[in-house]
Amino acid sequence: MWRCKVISAKELQINDEIRVKEVRVVGPDGEQKGIMNLDDAKEAAYSAGYDLVLIAPAATPPVCRIMDYGKFRFENEKREKEARKKQQIVKVKEVQLSCRIDTHDFNTRVNQARRFLTDGDKVKAIIRFKGREMAHMEIGQEVLKRFMDACADVGGSEKGMITEGRFMSIVLSPIKNK
Repeated sequence: MWRCKVISAKELQINDEIRVKEVRVVGPDGEQKGIMNLDDAKEAAYSAGYDLVLIAPAATPPVCRIMDYGKFRFENEKREKEARKKQQIVKVKEVQLSCRIDTHDFNTRVNQARRFLTDGDKVKAIIRFKGREMAHMEIGQEVLKRFMDACADVGGSEKGMITEGRFMSIVLSPIKNK
């Protein structure tokens, strides 16, 4: 049983894969050749040393372009590869604090967070409350405020402090240098 082929953005119909009677033809330099019979359009493409590529199947009549398909695919892949190289993936690093954190431990966590922020990653600082510490959540807020102030020159808060059950957290994102 013959089925219609679904055309994706990456896969175009070329030459003998095209299954329509009449097409609007665009030349290799972008000039309009007019509406032609499919066989005439293929012959025009082959005589010029190119391929006939269906670029707009939904149009009436469908639009085909005479082009070097191999070169077209190569340039598309090259462009996509460049775009993937330039794409920056932002990671969220986590730093855990506590209400009873000592000065040296606090400074170590701040230094870690500053390093993560300068590398371009987001930092999520979390305080976990244990037992009776839940009655003194303001101490945790104070620790997170000190942490934010210590990292203020390299990162800023996205949303503010979030309290979820026994956890209080804040997300810092790096400041863009201009």
